[in-house]
Amino acid sequence: MPHPESIALLTAIVVLLMHCIGILHILHALMHVRTSQGTIAWIVCLALIPYVAIPFYWILGRSKFEGSLRARRADDERLIQLSMDLRIAFMKFEADESTALMKAAEKLGGFPQVHGNEIEVLIDGEATFDALFRAIKEAHSYILVNFFIVKSDRVGTRFKDALVKKAREGVRVHFLFDEFGSHKLPKSYLREMEDAGIQTCSFGANRYWWSRLQLNFRNHRKIVVIDGREAFLGGLNVGDEYLGRSERFGAWRDTHLRFCGPAVQAVQLVFLEDWFWAADDVPEVTAAPIPCAADQRLQIMPTGPADPNDSWQLFVIEAASLTTKRLWITSPYFVPDDGVLSALQAAALRGVDVRILLPEKSDHLLVYLSSFSFYEAAIPTGIRLFRFTKGFLHQKVLLSDIHTAIGTANLDNRSFRLNFEITALSTDPTLVSRIEGMLTRDFEEAREASVAEFTSRSFLFRAACRAARLMAPIQ
Repeated sequence: MPHPESIALLTAIVVLLMHCIGILHILHALMHVRTSQGTIAWIVCLALIPYVAIPFYWILGRSKFEGSLRARRADDERLIQLSMDLRIAFMKFEADESTALMKAAEKLGGFPQVHGNEIEVLIDGEATFDALFRAIKEAHSYILVNFFIVKSDRVGTRFKDALVKKAREGVRVHFLFDEFGSHKLPKSYLREMEDAGIQTCSFGANRYWWSRLQLNFRNHRKIVVIDGREAFLGGLNVGDEYLGRSERFGAWRDTHLRFCGPAVQAVQLVFLEDWFWAADDVPEVTAAPIPCAADQRLQIMPTGPADPNDSWQLFVIEAASLTTKRLWITSPYFVPDDGVLSALQAAALRGVDVRILLPEKSDHLLVYLSSFSFYEAAIPTGIRLFRFTKGFLHQKVLLSDIHTAIGTANLDNRSFRLNFEITALSTDPTLVSRIEGMLTRDFEEAREASVAEFTSRSFLFRAACRAARLMAPIQ
């Protein structure tokens, strides 16, 4: 039986060793965690309770993706050539005029605004899935699919069956899903796809053994590309709730885009980079831009933790800084960091009509509580917060003066720093007018929030909101 003194000595050595390892992690956090709030929180935890904090740091601590998009692109000669060819081809379609906001978006996302596109706004699930299934049915060569969440419910089964049918007709199908968002997807679902010849792959940060515990980085993109001529992106995943079949929320408000034209090639390149990371392969695709009869302008901006900067955060700040009349944003989550909140406050103070549309009920408790903690800072400066009451609001749309943005990114830390996102931007007057009318109707289905909704609540509720806000870096 071990002597008590030996046990005490061994325990002391283990504790000392853990604190030494904690110091090494503190140095790593000091150099690599992107926000001061997150850095301070990790330093305190790693210093005081390293034996608890170190495992969590490995799972949630890093804010930089291991292996950037640029490095991935440089790994494969075909991706290099496709990227170069696309930029040369875009010179023929690049819009003659570009605003300051679109120039910033080009530097952040790498793609310019191009003309020669035809854009369709798809409001809610019925319109989106009708258009999507129709496009899949008409595919001739290949289909590229990337979703954050895919479920094996009624619409998910219909989606699988549609892809399986095309694969058996000889159409190549590449199916990419996020391993975290689609963790409930059964193996039988994928097996049926693979038996039909569909190439399936999960996207995660675990390509290398040292990053297998990392859960932060999620591919939140929703992309479908048909034959290199038609693309879909927006807020909808694949599941029954997106058709308003949620027992908890009922109606589901969302927005998606369908478009053809040169901009499709930018979406396709984003998919190929993600697929290469996950599968170490580059599918054969149609690389030449295909113009449409219409001539609408569109720009694609991919963002994520592989970028050298926090691209989506910088875009929102720039949009708030440059707008002069209005800034309307819809998102299911409102957990802005200090930079975004300050930009929104400054815009409202100079007379800009700043409106944020949020759901009345949220699907994530922490972000729901966190949003209330911003009432006192936002509303008195002129920022108008609205709660959508007709079901659950999940769309991600921004409208400022002559610009609109529709995509997958929310107003929270995950979209600012941790998730891979994609956004379509445009200054096309027809599209901007369409989005303005759509959002006007959405605001009519909402109620305006007041500071009293937070300050008049119980101490425990307000404390819970403040505590939830402290968790913003990992929500």
